[in-house]
Amino acid sequence: MTIDKKLLVVLCGPTASGKTQMAIELAKLLKTEIVSADSRQFYEEMKIGTAFPSESQLAEVPHHFVGHLLVTDSYNVSRFEKDAIDRLDVLFNTYPVVILTGGSGLYIHAVTQGMDVLPDPDPQLRTELKELLALKGIRSLQEKLLELDPIYCTAVDMNNASRLIRALEVCITTGLPYSSLRSQKPRARPFKVLKIGLELPRAELNKRIDERVDSMIANGWLDEARDLYKFRDCNALNTLGYKEIFEHFAEKMRYSEAVEKIKTNTRRYAKRQMTWFRKDKEINWFGPDDLSSILSLIAREMPAQEE
Repeated sequence: MTIDKKLLVVLCGPTASGKTQMAIELAKLLKTEIVSADSRQFYEEMKIGTAFPSESQLAEVPHHFVGHLLVTDSYNVSRFEKDAIDRLDVLFNTYPVVILTGGSGLYIHAVTQGMDVLPDPDPQLRTELKELLALKGIRSLQEKLLELDPIYCTAVDMNNASRLIRALEVCITTGLPYSSLRSQKPRARPFKVLKIGLELPRAELNKRIDERVDSMIANGWLDEARDLYKFRDCNALNTLGYKEIFEHFAEKMRYSEAVEKIKTNTRRYAKRQMTWFRKDKEINWFGPDDLSSILSLIAREMPAQEE
């Protein structure tokens, strides 16, 4: 049997757009497996606050890179690129098509196009930036990055201090914007890429976001965060939702303020995600319920097989 180049179906879109369920439905119909590119779902202890697939969903289809790390582990996008490519090499020995899904545009980019080799962190510079964060807060990093690389600010999670620090390290060390050093020439991959995006009207997405935050809190998010509070300085927990809850635990804001801030910041994050994805003209956009049209597109792109 001869098989044309294997197909990687990328399912992307903003948070709360329905990627998890759509990926599962597609994987079941295509009889394949799912590789997650959601960097927030890598960590085992953060199930509720990152909207992990449920136990029943995980049982329906094998998922890779969901809960495979601890919050104390050190991990980055370069390591994920290598790990994901290695895993895809194995999966494509069995399946002609595999699904890659997530809302982390940088991690999807790493798998489909590769990342540049960037300078190693300068320990002294990193210490200085962390001290700036401690003394003046994350706004100081945001303002500095807006000055040095406004383009990257449209793509990065501006509430993720570790990513801001890394981008600033590259800008300051090289004298060039971090965005200008990211590869413009895709690395050759041994598979074909088909990109599918899920979108829905802003008002509906915002409603979904608010409802999901309320649901996660009802399902025990505060208890999960309380168990993780002792690890709050770990990079994995320097992320949307947990940061606001930790501020509540530290009595820096009331509970109601923390919940409202999570909703507001999540809506802003979703907007930044769409800004990132909209720049990629290869993405085919569908509604979160348009399974039949998505399947038709995949069918047209499936690798040809001959017995």
